[in-house]
Amino acid sequence: MLFTDYLYENSKEVWDKYLEHPFLIELGEGTLDKEKFRKYLIQDYLYLIEYAKVYAMACVKSRNMKELKKFHNGVAGSIETETANHIMYLKDFGENIENMEFKYKLNMTNESYTSYMKSISVTGTIEEIVAAVLPCTWSYNYIGLKLKEKYKDKLEGNFFESWIETYASNEYVGFKNEWLDFTNELCENLPQDTKEKLKDIFLRASKYELEFWNMAYKGE
Repeated sequence: MLFTDYLYENSKEVWDKYLEHPFLIELGEGTLDKEKFRKYLIQDYLYLIEYAKVYAMACVKSRNMKELKKFHNGVAGSIETETANHIMYLKDFGENIENMEFKYKLNMTNESYTSYMKSISVTGTIEEIVAAVLPCTWSYNYIGLKLKEKYKDKLEGNFFESWIETYASNEYVGFKNEWLDFTNELCENLPQDTKEKLKDIFLRASKYELEFWNMAYKGE
């Protein structure tokens, strides 16, 4: 079994809940309250800034050029590529992107999640950092693909179509697959007790992802 399959199997119960979440169901159906979506985008935009800092710390800890390039790509992907779709929507909502960091603050769920990842980046190993950041990239592609398949006949005219298409795109699939390959290469020969620790980190980050969706739907 690939290491990433091991991670998924041990977190599947949590991941199944993503697909049952009212925020994502309503997003797929096109009925989600746009104000909820706006607030989600703001928090996720702020999240991506902190997420990039985790990759930046991994750059500092990199042991070779391959790792350095990989984590550098993680920084760029977070604050350039992935925020592009957020910026498009946020501008439509009338937000001043240049002022976002000063106008809004991380809410409690966001602060807790990003603080957890940043603590791993400071005290943990390269492998532990990867286990902490992987659920975000992987689960968003997982969700995007599932939503596109389930609601393919409802996407035309759906306000949230661009969001779904972004995370279901071939480009994002390729980006995610590169991270899965990197993770497997990095972790396949680790001792079992180390793999168990990484599994626990991955599971906790996966649970934080679920809490993020809860926050987005219920407010905070």
